Amino acid sequence: HYLCNSRMSSCVFHLATTNVLSGPEVLESAVHAATQGTAHPALSKALAGNAERAVRWLQEQGVRFIRGSAAPYHNFVVAPPATHKEGPFDIVGRGGDVLLRTLEAALVKRGGQLRRGVAARSLVVEDGRCTGVVVDAGERVRARAVVIADGGFQANREVLREAGISPDPSRVVQRNAGSGRGDGLRMALAAGARASNLLGFYGHVMSREALKNDKLWPYPWLDLVAGAGLAVGPDGRRFTDESRGGVYLANRIAALPDPASAVAIFDQAIWDGPGAAFLNPPNPRLTHSGGTMLKADSIEALASLAGLPPVALAEEVRLHNAAIEAGTLDRLSPPRSKGPLAPMTISKGPFYAVPLAAGITHTMGGIAIDEHARASREDGQVFPGLYAAGSATGGVEGGEHAGYVGGLVKACVTGLLAAEHVKEVA
Repeated sequence: HYLCNSRMSSCVFHLATTNVLSGPEVLESAVHAATQGTAHPALSKALAGNAERAVRWLQEQGVRFIRGSAAPYHNFVVAPPATHKEGPFDIVGRGGDVLLRTLEAALVKRGGQLRRGVAARSLVVEDGRCTGVVVDAGERVRARAVVIADGGFQANREVLREAGISPDPSRVVQRNAGSGRGDGLRMALAAGARASNLLGFYGHVMSREALKNDKLWPYPWLDLVAGAGLAVGPDGRRFTDESRGGVYLANRIAALPDPASAVAIFDQAIWDGPGAAFLNPPNPRLTHSGGTMLKADSIEALASLAGLPPVALAEEVRLHNAAIEAGTLDRLSPPRSKGPLAPMTISKGPFYAVPLAAGITHTMGGIAIDEHARASREDGQVFPGLYAAGSATGGVEGGEHAGYVGGLVKACVTGLLAAEHVKEVA
């Protein structure tokens, strides 16, 4: 029952929030749009061309899926679904726990072995080829090939700081299992592998109290509330384009000098609309679980409650409302887009403020791979015998745009591609 992100996941298999049955061309376009064209073309094509096959392969192993909601990209949710009603640890017998148990049973049935409690320390490289790993007590495990799948480095504060994800990772909510420390990435880089764009993570906008209150993560997240309203810094001013989605906004919050200093500003219409929408919404779960939500009859009074400059916040709200009504969102500073999170006016009290923090689920950069999931050397050439899968990889997601395409499908596709290439050539 060890914790890992796959076990804690809601287990929605999608590619760039698009139904995996949409066809390779549609899926590839979705990846291109989500990453604003920065994803490696060959990797994008590989993900799009194998997303449905990955889900079908899981079904062949005995994994069952249900439709999670009316949203098309919820077409494949592992059954029975995760609930997350009582915090992040209500997972046994559901979702990712069942997924991993099913896959382990399939592995053992075919003669495979899963060794728990054994930590890999370094890679074995002979004549330029990866031929195994050194584990605890110096034991060498020989292998035809090594696939690194360490789940990312989100729980390693030092690497998060070095990668430029946050200047103070201690003020970022660890919205994850705490097991992804980048051990595989460290071993690969020490052996001469190349990293690809370590900047960027998948996560959500959280209540600031989630830094200390486990009932406030992994849900509710405040993406839709902050996206419809405003996200301001301690100066009462906007600092980013809230409309670009919760993942992007979480990345921008984490990058602030104080990652736990942002505040969401909204009104009753936003709280009753976007605030009550989607899965496990903050309305009413936020306050029921101990999250702070400040309330006032005027923006100036709200600013005083939130410790924000009243004049600056009132001016920011006025500019926001005027830009929506005039259709000049692109003239705001910083400019604001029209979606995917559509802005709403903040015009009718009562008005609300929620102290925010960024929640990090998994990092989106890692070991550079090609379309066969083969790791690359520093010189860009293939690293024989070394592969990487899932959140240990880079080249598709992340970067300045924080384009998210979906952790589970990426993990399954890259794992399949690695396995098939090993079988063919190793």
